This record gives sequence, structure tokens and C-alpha cells, in this order.
Amino acid sequence: MTEVTLLGFWYSPFSHRVEWALKIKGVKYEYIEEDRNNKSSLLLESNPVHKKIPVLIHNGKPICESLVILEYIDKTFEGPSILPKDPYERALARFWAKFLDDKVAALINTFFRKGEEQEKAKEEVCEMLKVLDNELKDKKFFVSDKFGFADIAANLVALWLGVFEEASRVVPLVTSEKFPNFCSWRYEYNNCSQVKEYLPPRRDELLAFFQARVGAQAAASAQN
Repeated sequence: MTEVTLLGFWYSPFSHRVEWALKIKGVKYEYIEEDRNNKSSLLLESNPVHKKIPVLIHNGKPICESLVILEYIDKTFEGPSILPKDPYERALARFWAKFLDDKVAALINTFFRKGEEQEKAKEEVCEMLKVLDNELKDKKFFVSDKFGFADIAANLVALWLGVFEEASRVVPLVTSEKFPNFCSWRYEYNNCSQVKEYLPPRRDELLAFFQARVGAQAAASAQN
């Protein structure tokens, strides 16, 4: 086993967070693609509590949960800082990363659930977008002018949210009329050279993958 190993799914924003941090730091690592339906013994042994990716294994020791892993990478390896040095800015970065993580279930339910559960999730996501739209007014990144911890955590809303919308073929939640600041930020985020270098290169494959998942969900619902 190499010194640094990452267990993940290619389509997971959480795996991608960790890959992003490793690339920013210039850390060489081995990536092992897991099978969601047939998890490896290495994954189950490395994360016996939650049994999920991502898991970073460094010198034989596993670290779990993407935000925890980001902090570990930042403190362990040399290279550009991911968390701000200033204590107040560091607290802000952690706040926004936690805020975004708390909305993951609502985002997923908005596009992959039906009925009352879906409508409740849509309301929660719209409230989230209002908060983000207010916060991101005239801002390049979440904290100061430097790309960092909170921005890596924001990959779910910066890229995956758009893929989810396109895959589900529903009326978009995110429009420039409703959330102009968020849309401006997302455009700059995805087109900034500092960011573009580390974005997933397989957006078309992401779209096809989630379209298939939406279709499978629809077929299952029709049978019930």
C-alpha cells in the first residue's frame, strides 16, 4: 500500500473534496474506486462505524468524513493552506462548510425523492439558496479572496447541484432571477482558473450517471 490512499466513488462530491485538497497540497496518492453495492473489506475495516466513503489512509491509519479529512490534510502536509490562518476567518470557513454539509440530505431528496418528502426538501433547499445568495453578494469566495476550505465544501452546490437539475429535468430551482448573487458566484467559481484545474473532468459522465439514477427511481415509483 502506498503512503496515502483514498477510497472513494468517482461520482461523489465528497470523494472529490478530498482529491481536490490532495492536489492543492501536491500530495501523491493511490485512488481506489469502491463499488457501492459491494464494498471492499478494506473500506469496511477502515470505516466500521459508517461504512462509507471517502476514507483517507495515511501510513496505514484511516481518517473518515470529508471535512475531517480536509483538516487532516491541511495540518499534515506541506503546501498552500486550505484553512485560513486567521482564527476568525478559520471559524467562518468551518461554519459555512458545516452549513453546506447539513443541507446534503435536502439536496438529494429534492431530486431523487417524490411526493411530500420531495416538496419539503425543495423548501429547505430554497431557504438555503436564499441564505447563500445573501452571503455571496460581491464575494469572490466564501472567506476573504482566497479559495479554501469552505469553497471545497461548496463543490456540491457549485457543480453537482447543476448536474442534479439537468438530470432530473424538472423546473430549475436555481435561476438568476431568484438568486442572482449565487448564480454569479457559481459561474465565477466554475470558470476561475484556480478552480477549473481541479474540477471533475467527466461532467458528461456525471450527468449520464445521475440521469440513470433518476430513471431508476421513476421506474421503482411506478411499480409501487
